[in-house]
Amino acid sequence: MKKVLVTGENGYIGNKFKEWIQSGNKEIDLNYVSVRGEEWRKTDFSPYDTVLHLAGIAHVSRNPKLKELYYKINRDLTIELAEKAKKENVKQFIFMSSIIVYGLDNKIGDYSSINENTVPIPADFYGDSKLQADLQIQSMNSKEFKTAVIRTPVVYGPGCKGNFKKLIKLAKITPFFIDLGNKRSMIYIDNLNCLIEQIIKKSNSGVFYPQNTDYVSTKQIIEVAARYNRRKIYFISSFNLLIKLASKKINIINKIFGNKIYNKNLSKSDEYQVCDFETSIHKSIVNS
Repeated sequence: MKKVLVTGENGYIGNKFKEWIQSGNKEIDLNYVSVRGEEWRKTDFSPYDTVLHLAGIAHVSRNPKLKELYYKINRDLTIELAEKAKKENVKQFIFMSSIIVYGLDNKIGDYSSINENTVPIPADFYGDSKLQADLQIQSMNSKEFKTAVIRTPVVYGPGCKGNFKKLIKLAKITPFFIDLGNKRSMIYIDNLNCLIEQIIKKSNSGVFYPQNTDYVSTKQIIEVAARYNRRKIYFISSFNLLIKLASKKINIINKIFGNKIYNKNLSKSDEYQVCDFETSIHKSIVNS
């Protein structure tokens, strides 16, 4: 039995990982600690095999007034938790990092992938706060204190928020959508849960780059969601050139139709994929 102390219980990944373990895993015992305020410092970490740190500020903001808060929560708190875990002889520390450390999405038509030699270059203080914690946690790895950093791409599933939820809603009402292909690394929540479980059970260390086995396009999400809702959507390519030109100046277009992918050799996704893409979309719709 692995005893695991989890932060961020009420966040999306924390909540879903709890459901995943409670659904039948008898080898992992989860306990939770809130890292709001200072009370967590009084918690004894020594009974635990692993600290799974999921808490943090998970959305991007360009408001300069929030910069200090991002570094305080995403960087400083992470490092303090890891140092406490190491001091109190916890054997493993897992940090949920992000693909955001590699900066902005690639522009339309640029399919270059992130590989083991790609140097992270954050585009904002959100990405930089995650990267600084990410690198510090890696540097703490040792034989006695294993550290694992998980650089997640977009995580989606039942009840998730963000752009994925907006696309699912759009598929229910729009008669038309842009016929423009792109590639994105994404991961369904149960596939991510399976990977986290494996890292805990095997006491793994290192940097992990999770993703579904197949890359995902924005068009595919709309197409599968519409089909599940028994709707017909017409895909049009008349505006593709205009969209490509506009994307050079308007970054939000690249967030919708741009590309951001991990090289598949980085991920070993076949080891933790428990749900394929189409099924994951159906589950996301039905259970939301």
